[in-house]
Amino acid sequence: MKSAVETLSPTRVKLTVEVPFAELKPMLDDAYRTIGAQVQIPGFRKGKVPNRIIDQRVGRGAVIQEAVNEALPKFFAEAAEAENLRAIGQPEVDVTAVPIEDGQDLEFTVETDVRPEIDLPELEGIAVEVDPAQASDDDVEERLTSLRERFGTLVGVERAAEEGDFVSLDLRAEIDGEEIDSVSGVSYEVGTKNMLEGMDEALVGMSAGETKTFTAPLAGGDQEGQDAECTVTVQSVKVRELPELDDEFAQLASEFDTLDELRADVAKQAGQAKKYEQGIQARDRLLEHLIETVEIPVPDGIVEAEVHSHLEGENRLEDDEHRAEVQESTRKALKAQFLLDAIAEKLEVRVEQPELIEYLVMSAQQYGMDPNQFAQTIDQQGQIPSMVQEVARRKALAAVLDQAEVTDTEGTVIDLDELAPPVPVEADEVPADEDAADADEDAAVTDEVEAEVVADEDATAAKA
Repeated sequence: MKSAVETLSPTRVKLTVEVPFAELKPMLDDAYRTIGAQVQIPGFRKGKVPNRIIDQRVGRGAVIQEAVNEALPKFFAEAAEAENLRAIGQPEVDVTAVPIEDGQDLEFTVETDVRPEIDLPELEGIAVEVDPAQASDDDVEERLTSLRERFGTLVGVERAAEEGDFVSLDLRAEIDGEEIDSVSGVSYEVGTKNMLEGMDEALVGMSAGETKTFTAPLAGGDQEGQDAECTVTVQSVKVRELPELDDEFAQLASEFDTLDELRADVAKQAGQAKKYEQGIQARDRLLEHLIETVEIPVPDGIVEAEVHSHLEGENRLEDDEHRAEVQESTRKALKAQFLLDAIAEKLEVRVEQPELIEYLVMSAQQYGMDPNQFAQTIDQQGQIPSMVQEVARRKALAAVLDQAEVTDTEGTVIDLDELAPPVPVEADEVPADEDAADADEDAAVTDEVEAEVVADEDATAAKA
């Protein structure tokens, strides 16, 4: 097989491939066998029809088409590997010559987007500046308030609802007079804006027993995105009363006996949280710096395909303003991916199985799924390689950050090893036997997920 590459742009190439008849012949033989097993010709058993009879009855063209369709992905992949191309997106294939007769070659061209070549700067000692990690009194009070809210109680009030109140409500949605959905007795915090658009504005000022209608696009279902007439009825209005900040509350909400001890511990945790935020800020600013200073071309076709898929899923294809926002974020995300892939390659980053399992378990928790079920789902969708790639990108960025020179705006050198996630305040300590049970359960989950990953790796190796 021969191949040649013509560079059309930094992110697109045209690949010309010539396949000798001898290399295509096994696919032609397979095509004859496949067609021969499907056709019924008098005087011949299925699968025993001679090739010349198939050519007469079915046509040589049908055989060639079957063989070429089977051969194109294989020879394209081999040619791309030979030319060291990292093809991405949907390629455009044009068959320019087919073997009408034995001995003739197959020729085709492929235009495809490719991952761009990136000239990386020196990755060691990159200067990164972050904000000082200082917890204010407001940070401490905010954490104490959050802790008090966990132990607050809801009390009914005889007044109109305000932001921050909790209401019990009934909700019904109709389109053209036909009921689409309805719920009753739902508890909702006014102002959170996590249900229907416009519902929070309707609720403010409503008292128990009152009803209002408003128009809002549906957030799900077959009519997602369509405007519906929504009717909301308030059953009751409640406020959350917080416990007093005193020694009694400290004993209720923590292992401490006095409020002063609790406040000191909360202040310590607030400071640790600020340090953790400082580490996140250092990572984000390092990536932002690299994206801004390194030239990273992005294929327009890939961007448009991603944007179209995103807007189609939201049913907002005609929203030009939103399209511009999605285009910008998509382009930036692709730049980050290409950059981190190049860094991972340069640093020869390798993803170990425990790292992949940890990422799978973490991702499953974010989706609220059982880790084993999550692993099975992404395996069935063929997403394990993309998961491996994402872990490699994270490791690559962490490796560069580990070599960076991080200081705050006051000139203090930051030791990233000290920036560990904070331990949250818990209402009650978990008994030792429960800790042991949780540890056993976590170990069992890890073992099962590991089995899923190993099975997938074996299957991938077999396919290869």
